[in-house]
Amino acid sequence: MADKSGKAFDFKLFRRLITYTNPYRLTFYFVAFSAILLAALSIVSPYLLRQTIDRTIIPQDAELLVYFVSLMLGILVIDVVTQFLFIFFANWLGQHVIRDIRVALFGHMLGFKKQYYDRSSVGRLVTRAVSDIETIASIFSQGLFMIISDLLKMLAILCYMLYQSWQLGLLVFVVLPLVVYATRVFQKKMKAAFEEVRTQVSNLNSFVQERLTGMKIVQLFAREQTEYDKFKEINNKHKKAWIKTVWYNSIFFPIAEMSSSITVGLIVWFGGLKAAQYDGVSLGLVIEFIQLSQILFRPLRQIADKFNTLQMGMVAANRVFAILDTDSKIENQGTLELNDVKGKITFDQVRFSYVEGEEVLKGVSFIAKPGETIAIVGATGAGKSTIINLLERFYEIDSGTISVDNFDIKTIDVQSLRSHIATVLQDVFLFADTILNNITLNNPAIPEEEVYMAAKEIGIHDFIMSLPGGYQYNVKERGAMLSSGQRQLLSFLRAYVTNPSILVLDEATSSVDSHSEQLIQDATNKITKGRTSIVIAHRLATIKNADKIIVMDKGNIVEYGSHNELLEIAGGYYKNLYEVQFADVSE
Repeated sequence: MADKSGKAFDFKLFRRLITYTNPYRLTFYFVAFSAILLAALSIVSPYLLRQTIDRTIIPQDAELLVYFVSLMLGILVIDVVTQFLFIFFANWLGQHVIRDIRVALFGHMLGFKKQYYDRSSVGRLVTRAVSDIETIASIFSQGLFMIISDLLKMLAILCYMLYQSWQLGLLVFVVLPLVVYATRVFQKKMKAAFEEVRTQVSNLNSFVQERLTGMKIVQLFAREQTEYDKFKEINNKHKKAWIKTVWYNSIFFPIAEMSSSITVGLIVWFGGLKAAQYDGVSLGLVIEFIQLSQILFRPLRQIADKFNTLQMGMVAANRVFAILDTDSKIENQGTLELNDVKGKITFDQVRFSYVEGEEVLKGVSFIAKPGETIAIVGATGAGKSTIINLLERFYEIDSGTISVDNFDIKTIDVQSLRSHIATVLQDVFLFADTILNNITLNNPAIPEEEVYMAAKEIGIHDFIMSLPGGYQYNVKERGAMLSSGQRQLLSFLRAYVTNPSILVLDEATSSVDSHSEQLIQDATNKITKGRTSIVIAHRLATIKNADKIIVMDKGNIVEYGSHNELLEIAGGYYKNLYEVQFADVSE
């Protein structure tokens, strides 16, 4: 969780962030050197202005005036070039750092357990991966180096002022503590305020993402007004969080402006009296101090604004690193690479619970022989889909053993294991891309010709070619341009082209029309032939054709056998399930 203590700056977090600049160390050092150079140049211009007034304007030396004006022009050019290089490379560094962090974050999230996504809001994760990381870039482009440059500039000016005239310098020191104190209080308040802002931004993103995704449900159940009212409430909290930051800004900046004006007034009053009395103070020195005080207070006013940017970036970094530090990966300690997989699957006394103490599987044991089709049936919540998730190592089992070809799956490399298993889910997910890319998932090892051939083999090539553009047809987000049956057919083809050793069908025919069901049934017969298949389904045709049927109830296997064998069990669970759910379908 983000630190909400109000601590103005987290140096541990900052050091961690700086490590991402290591590959760009030369650029980092160049930007730091530019900050130092800009601090030095801030003194040179006021000094030349003083010399110009005291040595050329008052004595009326036109020739020397041209010389000093030329010097000031040269310094101006150097200052402009330095500013350009400083700003450009600070932003360049920031963009490269956030690119690396975003790649690291996305790569880390790719390996998370399914359980992590079960508990996490997609909207919040999107906020972390997009807007929060973009905010981190501002640490380098507008925060860190700008603050360093301003601090160096202020330090150089203060030392120079005391060196030139300790009396005028003390006038500045009279007002300076007030501004420094106000800045410190401002930083602490803004840290807490920006924590709240980022929280509300995440809540807003999460709400909008979920409602847009589930808009059909919202409209089907006439919940538009309810969701609209909820959105107004969340949006109002978001507004209040930002108003709090505006409130702190509204207080601080007038105080800083007033302090600057008071300082200038004191310099004019005291310096003017001294200059009039010729008491070691010249008109040029007074004007130099006025300009220096303006240069001093300008970054002091802006440094608070830049610190806001730095604080927002640090808050965002804290949230991003919280995900990077999340240990939710399946332990991939297996080194075994599977080759020539026969497809034997063994569950031996497997126990599993999503929530500790609440077992979903209670000592499940069965064997699927190579090439066999095993059907799993049972009521909702019996543990059918859990078996599939455990086989593919989306979750870790509590106890027992799961083996493929007599190898414990924990000893097998996760990528190698999953590369031999193809899954067709009930809820088919398609990306906003072409049909071809959705089938191959951009795998260069699957050529187009192989896709065409596979589509013809399972009987869906004609359906694809009937679409505008054929295999290049863009299905839009989540396959919105296709029916559920068409999406399901594509998922069968996606599984088939990978030529898996083990096939999993999870309720793959539960929500399709009769025409699509026949196509899917034909496709099922084709792709299950010669390979081990696990089928979770309630359609009679699929169940009857299975070699073995596993009947589950409340996490236990209560019956096991072929369709005919199970029907012979008087008062059996499967027989009752068949009579209730499947008899009318058979008729």
